[in-house]
Amino acid sequence: MEGLKRILREKDHTGLQFLKYVTCGGVAFATDLTVFYLLAVSVFPSLTPNDIAVQLFGLDVEPISESVRLRNFWIGKTSSFIGANAVAYALNVLFVFKGGKHKVHHEVALFFAVSFVAFLLGTWSGDILIRFFGIQTTFSNLTAIVFATLINYTGRKFFIFQG
Repeated sequence: MEGLKRILREKDHTGLQFLKYVTCGGVAFATDLTVFYLLAVSVFPSLTPNDIAVQLFGLDVEPISESVRLRNFWIGKTSSFIGANAVAYALNVLFVFKGGKHKVHHEVALFFAVSFVAFLLGTWSGDILIRFFGIQTTFSNLTAIVFATLINYTGRKFFIFQG
């Protein structure tokens, strides 16, 4: 148990740091997916009957227009962004990065600013895939998440926290 506590507190070892970042990112990713799909299925419909998530989980969805799907995709992504980033910030501060490079309120603001840039670029990539290529919502969502992850790690490691 002491070994696990030591690993969780260690923030200088690059290999452990990246492993913990990926693990914490996995929790934030699960939060993002959960919020997005709960909304996409029940509150802001954005899945089509041929979407892989609909087929995989045997969901019953009504057909929707492309304009409604696109609008609801943005609403769902915005909501999941807020939830996932709140989780990501808390876990990153607790387990991954050393704070203190900035005052806490600046750190939080920078964290969300970098995440917001990543969110916009990622979600616009998903928007383009939906709008111009008719790609399924699920694939567009996953593309947005991968794109945002790469931007977030770089911004957090080099600009927000103390390495």
